[in-house]
Amino acid sequence: MNAHAQEISYRPEGPQPLVRPVATGAAYPVEALGPLRAAVEAVQGMTQAPVAIPAASALAVASLAVQGFADVETLGGTRPLSLYLLTIAQSGERKSSCDAPLMAALRAYERDQAQARRDDVVAWQNRHALWKGERERILGDAKRGKGEKRIAAEVDLRALGAEPAAPPPVDRTVTEPTYEGLTRLFAEGQPSLGIFSDEGGQFLGGFAMNADNRQKTLAALNDLWQGSPIRRTRAGEGAFTLYGRRLAVHLMAQPGVARAFMADPLAGDTGFLPRFLICEPPSAIGTRLHANARHDAHALEGFGRRLQSVLQTPLPMDPETRELHLRPLPLAREARELLVQFSDAIEVQQAPDGDLAHVTGYASKAAEQAARIAGTLTLWRDLHAPEVRARDMMDAITLAQFYLAEASRMAEAATVSAEIDKAERLRKWLVEAWPDLEILPGDILQRAPGRRLRDRQAVKKAISVLMEAGWLIPLENGAEVRGVRRKEAYRIVRG
Repeated sequence: MNAHAQEISYRPEGPQPLVRPVATGAAYPVEALGPLRAAVEAVQGMTQAPVAIPAASALAVASLAVQGFADVETLGGTRPLSLYLLTIAQSGERKSSCDAPLMAALRAYERDQAQARRDDVVAWQNRHALWKGERERILGDAKRGKGEKRIAAEVDLRALGAEPAAPPPVDRTVTEPTYEGLTRLFAEGQPSLGIFSDEGGQFLGGFAMNADNRQKTLAALNDLWQGSPIRRTRAGEGAFTLYGRRLAVHLMAQPGVARAFMADPLAGDTGFLPRFLICEPPSAIGTRLHANARHDAHALEGFGRRLQSVLQTPLPMDPETRELHLRPLPLAREARELLVQFSDAIEVQQAPDGDLAHVTGYASKAAEQAARIAGTLTLWRDLHAPEVRARDMMDAITLAQFYLAEASRMAEAATVSAEIDKAERLRKWLVEAWPDLEILPGDILQRAPGRRLRDRQAVKKAISVLMEAGWLIPLENGAEVRGVRRKEAYRIVRG
């Protein structure tokens, strides 16, 4: 062939492997954690893990603690204080070590409550046995008698009253519940619960999220985030509706598990993922020297005392239905003005050519996330606070912006990853299957395997990636390829 290669400089060491560049995220705004900051910094100093990991744990624990007391005012009406968080970090990043100190007071509370419940169960069993025996006696008398005895039996049954209810389960957290299990726990146990797991893959890859159950699980969790009632109809159990239930979620997952779940169209299309505050901090592995560790027992003890105090405060609920009676937590005028400004700024960036056009699901919920965070910080500081003040709203907006930027960064990385995958597929075909030394864009459009390279824009991007890595060298305009002068053609470098 008489093709003339264009004079260009390329790597003398030959073509390079294709890589997936991912932009580095912004530093976590730890100063915006307000009353949670000291405990988060204490855990980070002790573990030397990325500060975003204990920060997410602290936000989730605080949300679980206060979500049963109030609903916060947002620009779209009152909403739960419930927060859903997903923290992505590889094995060895000390996720469990960050979570444990912040969960310690909750675990101690659950143990104490479980011990008290065991005593209550014994007392209930005795009451239930007496009730059952008396009921059987009354029914026996009614069967043997007629007329007045039957009427007397009905009076006695009414006086006996309903069957004594068993003491409700006391657990506030579960790790990998099924939809049915979570519903049952809400029906029989506490009306404010949390799904917390430092091995989030057990939940994301478990029974509740398999192909048969995923859609109903996602729908149920979406409804709980929104504060909607839980409605269930099942053969043998009948239909029932549970009002006034609240759920907080914090899942810690390794990158492979998290990305596989995030790539599931159902998780995105149902609006499930955009309800999460997602973060994947840069690794600290290799920098965590013992000489640099810092300990602040006072800060952790203060966090634990505050958590115990909130947990020991009786939830405002109906004693029979266990429905929460949540008070509205309004925004102070200055706080609302800040939230409106933030919401409007985010809305503008969601335009088709805006910086957030690729993450409108997350962006459209950013203002509500800010209000939820602000309400959580407010009640953590003072469970009886009358309103959300401007300082907490400002901090919450800073945190919401950080998590939105993380969602945007990961979405862009996913797009880059998809483009790299297409380029790698093209590279293998060019190197292993294409018979000639030169290639035209039209050859790729017509003959490349699969459907991913069937439009000109996709081919253009894939060629650009391969040129950057040194696998394709552009030929000069008018170079002769297969006996014809070409406007655009490339020479393949086969290593």
